[in-house]
Amino acid sequence: MRVLVIDDEADIAEIVHLTFSLRWPEAEVITAATGDMGVELVERETPDLVLLDIGLPDIDGFEVCERIRHFSDVPVVMLSARHEEVDKVRGLEMGADDYVTKPFSHIELLARVRAVLRRSESQESTREGPPFDAAPLFIDYARRLVRVDGEEVKLTPIEYGLLYHLTWNENRVLTFRTLLARVWGREYMDETDYLKVHIQHLRRKLGDDPQNEPMIANERGVGYKFVRRQRADVARKAMR
Repeated sequence: MRVLVIDDEADIAEIVHLTFSLRWPEAEVITAATGDMGVELVERETPDLVLLDIGLPDIDGFEVCERIRHFSDVPVVMLSARHEEVDKVRGLEMGADDYVTKPFSHIELLARVRAVLRRSESQESTREGPPFDAAPLFIDYARRLVRVDGEEVKLTPIEYGLLYHLTWNENRVLTFRTLLARVWGREYMDETDYLKVHIQHLRRKLGDDPQNEPMIANERGVGYKFVRRQRADVARKAMR
């Protein structure tokens, strides 16, 4: 396994080396002290995990994460000394998989890394099944292909995981905690901010308006469910 640390603090790299020597002694840890160098190494070295600091000397970690997401789905864990909730939400909005606040112990980092990697592996092994056709949405589970109105939509692994579980449980409300456990892992069952941010991203990519016949319906205070849109020809018959 190859881990990329994008951080200009030498002690962070030392903690990461210690963490992986305990759990994955065969892992290779590479470092970048600037955001630009980090983006370049993600593209060139294709790491299995990125640990990304927010406070970098050239561009901040939010922009780095956004750039990475243009070409890679590599798991990204953001590291920051900032404790504000708004920073965590912003990191998730840029495409981060998790957020760890400094200072942290190697035990805490190891737990977060394990959860992120386990989630990434489980998303690669989701069940296959017959295609799901609920116009305008079409999903080919075998190919992990999503189309809306015939146009392919690129989803991140987390977004696909959410859509996968919602469509497999069509018309059934999945609670916030259930979705968090299935997509992120049981360690994240109380992280409702994670869920809300990624549901917003998923809706935007699907062209789903929560105020106008949404496909992803919100059961206030409970969870979400997938509902097929009523086809225009069926609606016209019902009105006659």
